Amino acid sequence: MLGQNYSTMSEFILFGFSAFPQKLLPILFLLYLLMYLFTLLGNLLIMATVWIEHRLHTPMYLFLCALSISEILFTVAITPRMLADLLSTHHSITFLACASQMFFSFTFGFTHSFLLMIMGYDRYVAICHPLHYNMFMSPRGCAHLVAWTWAGSSVMGMMVTMIVFHLTFCGSTVIRHFACHVLSLLKLACGNNTSSVIMGVMLVCVTALVGCLLLLILSYVFIVAATLRIPSAEGRHKTFSTCVSHLTVVVVHYSFASIIYLKPKGLHSTYGDALMATTYTVFTPFLSPIIFSLRNQELKNAIRKHFCRKFCPLSS
Repeated sequence: MLGQNYSTMSEFILFGFSAFPQKLLPILFLLYLLMYLFTLLGNLLIMATVWIEHRLHTPMYLFLCALSISEILFTVAITPRMLADLLSTHHSITFLACASQMFFSFTFGFTHSFLLMIMGYDRYVAICHPLHYNMFMSPRGCAHLVAWTWAGSSVMGMMVTMIVFHLTFCGSTVIRHFACHVLSLLKLACGNNTSSVIMGVMLVCVTALVGCLLLLILSYVFIVAATLRIPSAEGRHKTFSTCVSHLTVVVVHYSFASIIYLKPKGLHSTYGDALMATTYTVFTPFLSPIIFSLRNQELKNAIRKHFCRKFCPLSS
C-alpha cells in the first residue's frame, strides 16, 4: 500500500500562507525567523548554563536540558520549511519528505509532553518525599527515564506515521496547512477503512497527551497539599516557587495545543487556521526558554553569572 501511494501520488502541495496578501508574507517571514532564532539561542543558552554551572547538575536541570533539545529538534523539523515557503512560490513537498516531517514532529512533540510529565514527577518527589529524593531520582534512574522517553516517543511517532501513510490518498493533493499536519493530511485520505484509521490515530494521540496531563494534575494536587501543610508563608512561597516555571510552561503548552486540536469544526478561516497553528509550532517553543529563564531564579542567576558579566560588563 505504501508503494502504491508513492507511485500514484509522489508529492503534496502545502497551502500554508498561500491565501495571504503578498505584502504581508515578508513581515511574517521576519517575525517567525526572529522567533525561530530566539528559540534556538534561548534553548542553547539554557543547555550551556546547565553544563557550565555545577550547582545545576541536578535531575530537574537534566530534564530541562532534554526538554530544550526536544524543542530545538521540533522547531527544526517544521519551521525552516515554513520560512522557505513564505518567500517561495514552489510549495510542493515529496511524499517521503512529508512522511519524515510528520514522524519527527510527532516524535519530538510526544517527547516534549513526556518530559513535562517527568519534570512534574520530579517536583512531586522533591516536595512530597524529600528524604527519598536521592533514591528515586538517582542519576542512573534519571538517565533511564530520559532514554525511555525518547524511545517511547520514537516508537509512537513511527507508529502514527506508518498508519497514516498506509492510507490511500486520492483526489486533491493540497494540504491546507504549512506543514504535513496529521489532521489536514487525513482529510485527503479515502477508502473503506479511512474512518477507523482516523479514530485510531486520534485515540493514540489523545490518550498520550491526556494521560500526561492527568498525571501532571495529580502530581500538582499532591504538591499543593504538601505545600499548604508548611506552617510559614515564607516556606510555602519558597517551596512552590521551584514549580512556577514548570507549571507555567505546562499551562502554555496544553492551552495552545487545545486551541489547535479542540477547535470546533464550524470555525474555519483560511487566515485564522494558519496563524492559529503557528501558536503551537512557533510561539510555544519561543516562550518556553523565556519562561524558564525569567521564572527560575536559580537558572536566571547562573545565566547572569556566566554570560551577562562577559557580554554586558557595564550592566553587571
